[in-house]
Amino acid sequence: MKPTKAVLTAASPDHRTLALQKLVDRDGRERSVLEILLREIHSAAIEDVCVIVHPGDGEAYRQATERVPVRLTMIEQAEKRGYGHALSLAKDFVAGQPFLHTVCDHLFLSHDPERSCAQQLLEATDREDCALSAVQSTRETDIHHFGAVAGSLLPTEGPDTLYEIRNVVEKPTPTEAEQRLLVPGLRAGRYLTFFGMHVLPPLVLELLQQKVEAAAATGDPAPIQLSPTLAELAQQQQYGALLIRGERHHISMKYGLFFTQLALALNGSEKAEVLTELVELMARTQS
Repeated sequence: MKPTKAVLTAASPDHRTLALQKLVDRDGRERSVLEILLREIHSAAIEDVCVIVHPGDGEAYRQATERVPVRLTMIEQAEKRGYGHALSLAKDFVAGQPFLHTVCDHLFLSHDPERSCAQQLLEATDREDCALSAVQSTRETDIHHFGAVAGSLLPTEGPDTLYEIRNVVEKPTPTEAEQRLLVPGLRAGRYLTFFGMHVLPPLVLELLQQKVEAAAATGDPAPIQLSPTLAELAQQQQYGALLIRGERHHISMKYGLFFTQLALALNGSEKAEVLTELVELMARTQS
């Protein structure tokens, strides 16, 4: 089930400019968030990428990705109908094949010196031959920012930690998580939340398309979300979660770009210089 295509959603009116923001990557080069994300995707040997964009943003996105060796397809989300609707627009691009999906407001830093986060996920997908979502252990105080999963630990022969997903809940409260999302083996007060990276079967886009058509037929204006469809996927076929050896950085949160830039710098080739500057800055602000 190893995918050869990827879909990146970037059409949200609240997030549409985030992907064009410039950061200095771990190699000390200035790149747009979009370019860093596409390089992450390309590290997993995927060269065909569809980006779902806000109307009129396609040209700016193309200019921001000229240095990345991928083939880009831009699709505009003409209606503001939610994350799930945006993803459903890639149905023809995916053409009945499994695909890698990630979002535009996360950046990823691998803790594995040999493999990016995308490589970890695709290699696990290839071994397990099923849909997989990357997950991360998250404190209960932060889970309201993410989709979260309930599942059971799977036996594995390799170093990966895998779970079978039983349920998916979008941005749960701590009380809701305690009632519905406990995962054996995790420390108290921690839950598995989506990392922002999935390998999904074409069935997900078919289910989303059905929701889009049903909403259009009834005039339902409610946004169409992805998490309920992933919950359906867990009931219809094998669907797992991989505990990624890495960290995500949510750039749309308060100070998100700042903390993401700091993480890139502290994981980069100029870590020593950055640490020296930080210590000197802290000393000046406390004097």
